[in-house]
Parts: sequence; structure tokens; C-alpha cells
Amino acid sequence: MSVTPKTSPERTGPAAEPPTLRRATLGTSDIVFFVVSAAAPLTVMAGVAPLAIVLGGIGAPAGYLIAGITLAVFAVGFTTMSRHVRNGGAFYAYIAQGLGKPAGIGAALLAMVGYNGMEIGVYGLLGSATAETAEALWGVHIPWLPVSLAGLLIIWYGGFRSIEFGAKLLGVLLVAETGILVLLAGGVLIKGGANGLSAASFAPGNVLVPGTAVVLAFAFTAFTGFESTAIYRREARDPGRTIRRATYIAVAFLGLFYAFVVWTVIQAFGDDEVVKAATDDTGGLFFAAITTYVGGWAADLMHILIVTSILASLLAFHNAINRYGLALAEEGVLPKTFARIHRRHRSPYVVGIAQSVLGLAVVLAFALAGADPYTQLLLWVNTPGGIGLMALQLLAAIAVPFYFRRVTHTEGVLRTVVAPTVAAVLLAAAIWLVASKIDVFTGASSTVNTILLAIVPATFLIGLGLARRLRRSRPEVYARFGAEPEQPDAEPEPGQPAGPAAVPAPADPAQ
Repeated sequence: MSVTPKTSPERTGPAAEPPTLRRATLGTSDIVFFVVSAAAPLTVMAGVAPLAIVLGGIGAPAGYLIAGITLAVFAVGFTTMSRHVRNGGAFYAYIAQGLGKPAGIGAALLAMVGYNGMEIGVYGLLGSATAETAEALWGVHIPWLPVSLAGLLIIWYGGFRSIEFGAKLLGVLLVAETGILVLLAGGVLIKGGANGLSAASFAPGNVLVPGTAVVLAFAFTAFTGFESTAIYRREARDPGRTIRRATYIAVAFLGLFYAFVVWTVIQAFGDDEVVKAATDDTGGLFFAAITTYVGGWAADLMHILIVTSILASLLAFHNAINRYGLALAEEGVLPKTFARIHRRHRSPYVVGIAQSVLGLAVVLAFALAGADPYTQLLLWVNTPGGIGLMALQLLAAIAVPFYFRRVTHTEGVLRTVVAPTVAAVLLAAAIWLVASKIDVFTGASSTVNTILLAIVPATFLIGLGLARRLRRSRPEVYARFGAEPEQPDAEPEPGQPAGPAAVPAPADPAQ
């Protein structure tokens, strides 16, 4: 009796098609978790805000409000353009559409360097913060490098898993880190602070002081990552509305929350004493405050939550980098292999592996050189990354009015001209502030600072050179760079067509 072996039917239909990112998956709150987690509120408050108080006095809370207002103005034009340009490359696509393909390719390279700088440097902070936590809580010395390497593995796995996994994890971590700050603020408010509650922090005489410039520099960097809302457009539900809402919520939350927390810590010590307290123990200011007003157990918990806050920030930036890399691979600028998406998790896992390998190489290079994980790995790598992202915001703000001059649309002049122009002026001033105070951020020599500052314009210029090369050697890639995706948004806004809401004018041959 013969048996005919069974054969598997040929795979056809949707199952045989290459997998894509999960569409219509993320709601407004999910995207807010990603972008606010990238800013690492607890780490920014406990680690940086005390220095802002030392240098800017009791007017420091107003600096965070001013930065928040500036970025809210930027968000007006940014979110307006996000309704019309549906490319997953966000910043670089907006810049390409508004300022031309060469500027867009320069911006794409700057985005990859900026976001990688913001993530990879933080592995040094993870190692040093974990070592400090172990020392403070258990008296155990832990070398920073094994912790950073373990962090690389954890973050790779988080990015490898589905976007829902990342959103849920970041939601839990973000609630925990903001919760401990709310607990501190509540304790101060209930007990009335050291000398009663005062609004002197917002008095013009305390805000308009020379140290405010340094506070503003710190404040702008504290919002890093909020603009990454648009990167998740392809995975968002009702992206036309979700991206806009998530951006405004993230900016409003960070600006108000930062200002509120810094103000409550000032009240914890009193207007007359807080600067001295912050000067005497900059790194321990928040821990001393929460010990006094809540209890020692809360200070111990804050130590642990700072570590989880750093992990949340790393995962948020890792996901953002993966999506930028995916978009560039789909454009043809990066190798097509990077465009592969995991069939089960629907994650851009190949670019995630590449990003983790890059992080591993940088971390090991600094370790082999005997560099300090905080003062060198973190500060030297983070600083050009942060300035690079601010430069991208500036270019995007400039691109908005140029784009809307070239398309047919129904948007008002306030959104398409006034707000982005004002934002461009304010962002240019913010970049100048950060660059002029770079020694405060890095603590490095003038030579090192000059090199760190030069990385940003050099990266953009290299991108312009790459654009010329692409135009000459791969004209088909250059021609479609920054264009609209072939697939429409999963859920167009009610009453709106599935395609782009604006009709582009004929392409400028000069681009």
C-alpha cells in the first residue's frame, strides 16, 4: 500500500505578503507614554533641576514654563503639517517637503545621529545611576559596564517585541516615576513647606535674572523626544487627530509638571534656603526633600525608580530610532535589509539589532578608553545629540511656511506662517543659549566642547553631500525621497479623504 506524502499548499494571499507595522494600534495615551518616557521626568528632576536652582535661583520653575510655551508654539505648525505629510520619516520628510530634498537628506542623517546620541549616551547614565543606587541602598559596589551591557540587551528585547508591549511597559514605568514626584509634591503641600507656600518663584524680579539663561538651556533639553509623536503615525489610531493630541498633551504635561515639581522642592526648603541646600548637596536635594516630607522609604524607592526611569527613556528612544531607520530603509537610503519587519511582533527588528550593535560598540569604546560613564559617555554623547534634535526642530519650523506656500490647503495663516515663524525665532535663541552654555552641560575643555558643537553642522553638511551623490548615482532613490507612502493612513479623519489633505504644487526641478 503506497502512501502519498502530504504537501503543504503554496502560501498565497495576505499570509504570503511581507509583514508590516501594526496599523491602528496606538491611541493617544500610548504615544504620550512613549514621548514623555523619552524625556525621563524623574531623572531630569532629581538629576538636573537642582543644578538649575543653583544657577538660576528660585525663578527656575518659570524657565520650564517658558520652554514649554516655546515648544507649544512650535507644535502648532508641526502638528498642522503632520496632517498633510504622512511619511513615517516625520522631521526629515517635513523638511524635505518644505526646504527641498538636499535639506531633507541632511536632516535625516542629523536625526539618526541625534536620536542615537540621546540613547547611547544614556547607557552610561544607566550604569552610573545603578551603581549609585546599589551603593546607597545596600552598600554594594557594582561596576557600571556590566549594567550598561545588560541594559543594551533589555532595550533590544523591548524594541524587538510588539509596539503594544512597549506601550504597556512604558505606561507602567511612567506612572511609577511620575507618581513618586507627585508623592513628594503632595507631602510638601500638605505640610505647607518649610516656611509656608510662596509664589515668589514666578515674580519677574526672580525670573529676569542672569542665571535664567542657564535655566532655559537646561529646560529646553528636558523636553527632548516630545516631537517623536509623528514617528508613530503608521501605528496610530486615527493618526490625523491622535498625533496632534499626543503632541500637545506631552508638551503641556512636561511644561506644567516640571515647573510644579521644581516649585514644590523650592517650597520644601524655603525661598531663602533652597539655593544653599542645592549647592551643598546638588545630587541629594530631592532625596533629602522626600525623606523629610514623606519618609526614608520613599527616598529608597526614588533611587530605584530613577533606574527604571532611565530604562524607560532608553526604550522610548530605541523605538524612535528603529522607526526612523525603517523609514530610511524604505526610502532606499539605508540598506533594504533594515526594512524587514518581524512577522509575529511586527517590529523593525533588523534595524533594532543594528542600533543595539552600534550602542554596544560605542559603550565598549568608552569603557576601553577608561572614560567615566557619566561625565564622558553620557555628557559627551548626549550633548551633540540634544543640540542636533533642537536643530531639527528649527529646520522643521522653517519648513512649515515654505511647504504651505507650495500646496493648496485650507489651513489658517496663524498655523502655517505666524506660529512656525515665531517658533523658529525662539528655537534659534534656545539653540544659541545651549551652545553658549555648553561648558555647563559637559564640564569639558574648550577643545572638546568645540568638537561636540561641530558635530551637528558637520553631520548636516555630510548629509548635503550624500544628497548630491544620491542625485547623481541613484536618481530614482533621490526622486522619491520624502514622498508620500504608497499606503494611506489606516483610519483617515472623519470626512477627510484617505489621501493627503493638501495637493502639492509641481515639483521644483531645483530640488
